[in-house]
Amino acid sequence: MNLHEQLGALEMGVDQLIQAVVAPQAENIPETPEQIAASQAAESATDAAHVDTTPAAHDTSASRASEPAHTDPSVPQLQPTLEVGRPTRDEITMTIGNQMVSFRPEQISKLIEELSNARASMQPEQPMGVPPGWQFVSTKNPVMAVQKQSNGDRLLVMRHTGHGWVPFTFSPDVVIQMYMMLSNA
Repeated sequence: MNLHEQLGALEMGVDQLIQAVVAPQAENIPETPEQIAASQAAESATDAAHVDTTPAAHDTSASRASEPAHTDPSVPQLQPTLEVGRPTRDEITMTIGNQMVSFRPEQISKLIEELSNARASMQPEQPMGVPPGWQFVSTKNPVMAVQKQSNGDRLLVMRHTGHGWVPFTFSPDVVIQMYMMLSNA
C-alpha cells in the first residue's frame, strides 16, 4: 500500500470515528417541540436520579453549553465539548457531547496516526517556530531507519515513544544543512 492509499485509508478511519460519535447524537435529537420538551424532561429526571462523583459532574454549565439550542433556528448551534480522561495508566477516555469512548494503547496509536495524517493536510499549517510554553515528551536515541529515494531525497523514519513512527523526507541540500547543524551543536 503506497503513501496516498494509506492517507486515504486513515482519512476514512477518522471519518468513521467522527461518524461513530456524531451520528448517534444526530439520531437522538428531537425534531418537534413536543419531542424536545419530552427529551428535556427525561434528561432532567435522569440527572436528578443520577449522582456522579467526577469533577465534571458538578459543572453543569459545561454540559449545558454543549447541548444544541433547538428553540431558535437563528441562534448558532454550539459544538459539543471534548473531554479527555485517563482512568488508568494504559487507557484514555474521550467524551464528545454525551458519548464516551475508551481507548487501549493500540487504538491510541491508530488514532494518533490518523489524526496526524489528517492534520498534515489542514489549514492553517502547524506553526513554523516552536510555540512558547509548548510541552513535549522527547525520545532519547530513537530507533531510526533511512531509505534513499529515486530522486536523491532521503526518507528518515524515527520511532517516538508517544507518536510512534514519524517519517521525514529530506532533500540532499537539507541533509547537508542538518549534518552541519548537528556537528556544530
